[in-house]
Amino acid sequence: MHRSQYRKVDCVAHKVLSSCICLILYLLPIICHAQALAPRAYIITPVGANAVTLTYTFMNGNIDLEGGLPISVNGHASTPVFSYFHTFNFFSRSANITALIPYGIGTFAGRAGERKASVYRSGLLDSAYRISVNLKGGPAMSIKEYGSWRQKTLLGASLSVVAPTGQYDAMRVINYSTGRWTLKPEVGLSRRWDRWVLDAYGSVWFVTEKQQNLLTTSTITQGPIGAIESHLSHDLNGPRFWCSLDGNFWYGGIQATNGVTNPFSRQTNSRVGVTTAVPITEHQAFKFSYSRGAYIRYGGNYHSVSVAWQYSWLKRPD
Repeated sequence: MHRSQYRKVDCVAHKVLSSCICLILYLLPIICHAQALAPRAYIITPVGANAVTLTYTFMNGNIDLEGGLPISVNGHASTPVFSYFHTFNFFSRSANITALIPYGIGTFAGRAGERKASVYRSGLLDSAYRISVNLKGGPAMSIKEYGSWRQKTLLGASLSVVAPTGQYDAMRVINYSTGRWTLKPEVGLSRRWDRWVLDAYGSVWFVTEKQQNLLTTSTITQGPIGAIESHLSHDLNGPRFWCSLDGNFWYGGIQATNGVTNPFSRQTNSRVGVTTAVPITEHQAFKFSYSRGAYIRYGGNYHSVSVAWQYSWLKRPD
């Protein structure tokens, strides 16, 4: 092979490798928001309830590209997250809003043939916002009314928005921010039998066109991603001390660059995990969770361990 041909192959390998490291950084905000396992997400709380949560998550894994290119990409990341939760009365129905601000610190490396590359990033990830409204079984209640209420079947709907507010440098190809807006409408069902609670959610993620940077004229689009999620939890000692078995499955998200579809980019993935909530005082609680990929066709195949501290109060903090 001529020297110029070797250079051309090496250049292609470098571009492929850079693109795949971009992919794992693109997946990181999705890992934090889209594919997080969230048991008891539609449980009712009294009007005026508030909660501040500090979460630390460590993720370690790689990208699986079944049927794709002969490359390997792996990485590990730490993501502290600050979130605020508030409930309110929405036309006599229980409703709540949540805001999340994550920060990412990670190292990612890859190899394509003899070509190696790595990147370290530290900065804000895209923020997320969620509004949820109960449709059946959960009227807006004061703390006095809530004390005599017992959950049976709850039906709710929510809308989550991931905003491109994270670290983004137009002179860099690899950024923590996805550079796009993401919307997720969802319907959730929660059913309680004594100490057992069964949750089931169905949602669709819609992603806007990726913003271009100064180093490329490529335009990236992604198809919708359909997702289902389920949890089976059990109260160990009261409704605040519980454990849960978690699982989800999502399908879709085929990507296209400048109108050219990549048929290998369709995600057909699933995760499983466990979650435990432990109260420590009247206002404070810890939450521990672990999850891993059960089946990954295309995307991030990672182990995730999270520890969260939550402080909750009614009306104003004591």
